[in-house]
Amino acid sequence: MGLEVSLWRAVAVFRFAALAYAVVLLATGRGEYVRPWLGLGVVVVMLIWSIVAAVAYADPARRRWPLLSADMLVTLGCLFASSWVVDPARLSKGAATLPMAWVAGAVLAWAIAGGRRWGLFAALLVGAVDLTLRGQVTPTTLNGTVLLLLAGFSIGYLVRLAGEAELRLQHAAEMEAATRERERLARGIHDSVLQVLALVQRRGAEIGGEAAELGRLAGEQEEVLRSLVGSSPATPSAGNGNSDLKTLLTPMASGKVTVSAPASPVWLPERTAEEVAAATASALDNVLRHGGSGARAWVLVEEEESEVVVTVRDDGAGIVPGRLAEAAAAGRLGVAQSIEGRVRDLGGTTVITSAPGEGTEVEMRIPR
Repeated sequence: MGLEVSLWRAVAVFRFAALAYAVVLLATGRGEYVRPWLGLGVVVVMLIWSIVAAVAYADPARRRWPLLSADMLVTLGCLFASSWVVDPARLSKGAATLPMAWVAGAVLAWAIAGGRRWGLFAALLVGAVDLTLRGQVTPTTLNGTVLLLLAGFSIGYLVRLAGEAELRLQHAAEMEAATRERERLARGIHDSVLQVLALVQRRGAEIGGEAAELGRLAGEQEEVLRSLVGSSPATPSAGNGNSDLKTLLTPMASGKVTVSAPASPVWLPERTAEEVAAATASALDNVLRHGGSGARAWVLVEEEESEVVVTVRDDGAGIVPGRLAEAAAAGRLGVAQSIEGRVRDLGGTTVITSAPGEGTEVEMRIPR
């Protein structure tokens, strides 16, 4: 992630800048420290760890709990050492600790690696140690802790937004690449397959007889292929694991199949949308197989408050009463598994209404 890399570099720069400020304070206030030599040792530790952290965090594989825990332990150790360097009486009155702002480096690292919650936890941990050193709540402690909390929350939130933006950008790039590839394939199909099917349809109609039936089938397949070539190259995503059911069902339209859906996307969880589309395709396949050569079908998609309803209706031969039960008993589970089974697994219900010569209606209700 580009922004995340920049943030890690910014944290490394911040550590060294905060370290320089701590060195200036140590040099100018040398006479006020109880053990200046120990303060110098703590500054050396801060310098070494700043270098180690800058190198270690540069490798994404190392940005895990071991490094983050070590970073926090070193930070808290340097902060706690202030009780032996700075006069405790001065600390209780709000004097600056030895590391000063350098302790924020660990909080920022936790926020970048784990988001808002980790950033807030790290800020509270540093604030608790600072409060322990001072023995009482002072304006300095309160202000410092609040600033750390704000920094941890803000950086963690920024990282999450950046991650979502990068995923959306990646999805858009994939969509563009898929669209270009589909257009390339469509040109090739148009120049070859579609023209052949159109020729077969025309010549079959001219010859008549069995050739006319062949031409009619070629014409139907040409319409289906044209709809597939012109359809969306991928199912749009809502960015949260949802897919547009309407986009999955629209390519099923042809000269004998009409698909009607709301103008706006019909969002469902991705797996649910795919299973509903598969069940709808199975219902349409049954119309093609058993409805008769002239059967037409209509697919209606409706959105209700708590569920999505997909209805597949045809004007074919219909189903003889008891036929579905006989087919299931004989091991032919097309309707029982491909349609009813899929919808049942999604927690929905299927109602099949049919009569000989009056077509069939399959109503699938899927909870949102």
